[in-house]
Amino acid sequence: MTAYPTQTPYDGASRPFTIGLKPMDAGDWIAPCDCLLEMLGEKERLNRELPRQVHVEEPGTEASQRELLDLLADHLVSCQPDTYRRDGGAMVIAGGRRIDLANSDLSPLRTAASLVADDLVLMRRGEDGWRLAAASLCFPSSWTLSEKFGRPLQEIHDPVPGFGSGTRTADIINRIFDNLPPGQPVIRWNWSLQGDLTLYKPLSSTERDERAGAMPARFAGGAAGAFIRVERQTLRKLAVSGDIAFTIGIHLDPMNALALQPDGARVARLLAEQLEGLDSAQLAYKGLASDRDRLAADLRAIGRQPIAGNPVSSLL
Repeated sequence: MTAYPTQTPYDGASRPFTIGLKPMDAGDWIAPCDCLLEMLGEKERLNRELPRQVHVEEPGTEASQRELLDLLADHLVSCQPDTYRRDGGAMVIAGGRRIDLANSDLSPLRTAASLVADDLVLMRRGEDGWRLAAASLCFPSSWTLSEKFGRPLQEIHDPVPGFGSGTRTADIINRIFDNLPPGQPVIRWNWSLQGDLTLYKPLSSTERDERAGAMPARFAGGAAGAFIRVERQTLRKLAVSGDIAFTIGIHLDPMNALALQPDGARVARLLAEQLEGLDSAQLAYKGLASDRDRLAADLRAIGRQPIAGNPVSSLL
């Protein structure tokens, strides 16, 4: 994929391994994407080539999927009218795409995911808590959909330091899900680092364990070969089904591009502080044990530089 979502909306404030959920205006639920058609094209390719790896759904979730599709379609027409318009039973996307909203060959969730750059996940309450009941996930950030499907949140988060079964954080997250009012979405940010522009980045539990044990150097060139991958995550409870729609929007920026950002020096310093503050378990989880010091030093250097030239993207 040659185009990727730049203009990372990362301001340096979101700290890793924290819940960090904040209420948001419902009108901002889905953010506009400057490379929407490229992202949708990549989703189409992945669904064609890897259908079982990027889409799962439990029987009995069809009505909830349809509820999400209807809510999403109404939202896009209302809040992004320059990009989306309804034409009978279809959605027309600026740039030439036309999506049949009643396409019987696709599940409603697949249709919904074909409208936006974000990945879409449905969480459903059961006896064991909130579980992943359906998902269209083309751009995973170091996890594998097949391993998480049908599992409750606390098990999904088991590999994440401080978030797994039996932790206080796991209990808090379940309470947040339980008490989230319909119509009031919440937002959080998550970041990771990678060495290329690939959006489809699955990682199995076995691969993660092997990486943690081997501690490979992934960024031999430091910041010059690193990309900041930011996830814009939202949660929104559906009014009828009571399921929760979890959206994940991916943004990628070269780390060195921070030197060109209006606020890049400050963001670089904050990111360096966050890297330096990770403990051994957190570094292992993010695959940064061998690279942390080199990357932090490069970020510190960027943080001392004056902003040069015209900004190519905004981290605000």
